[in-house]
Amino acid sequence: MDDSDAPRWLDMPSIEESQPEPVVPIHSYHDLADLYPDAPVPYNRGESIIHRAILHDSNGIEMLFDWVANGDVAIVELKRLMKREVEFSNCISRLQELIEGDLGGRMIQIGDDRLILLPTGFAAVRGVDNEVFATDA
Repeated sequence: MDDSDAPRWLDMPSIEESQPEPVVPIHSYHDLADLYPDAPVPYNRGESIIHRAILHDSNGIEMLFDWVANGDVAIVELKRLMKREVEFSNCISRLQELIEGDLGGRMIQIGDDRLILLPTGFAAVRGVDNEVFATDA
């Protein structure tokens, strides 16, 4: 580990002069994704769960990511979060990075204030609003 990877420390006048020394790890850890890029991880569940959620702030993103990582679908309402534009755009960019970038899933907008988060292997179909079973048909 070179100095560019180490945490940066900032001098703050409000903190006392005696700072504890940073903890140095005893063991060297390895990135398992580098060691096992095609690890055989079985998917034992035979069915997926559809979760409904209301995202009030950015604290709920980890739970959404866990659901999609477990192979579940999440329908998320964003109406309350949309009023705070900066936090809303930050949450959407994090969700895109995690769901579409890391997991290979998809994010689909439904209406003005909802998203469907789909894990890998799921697809959305356009045009079902004109089908016989649609409520407005």
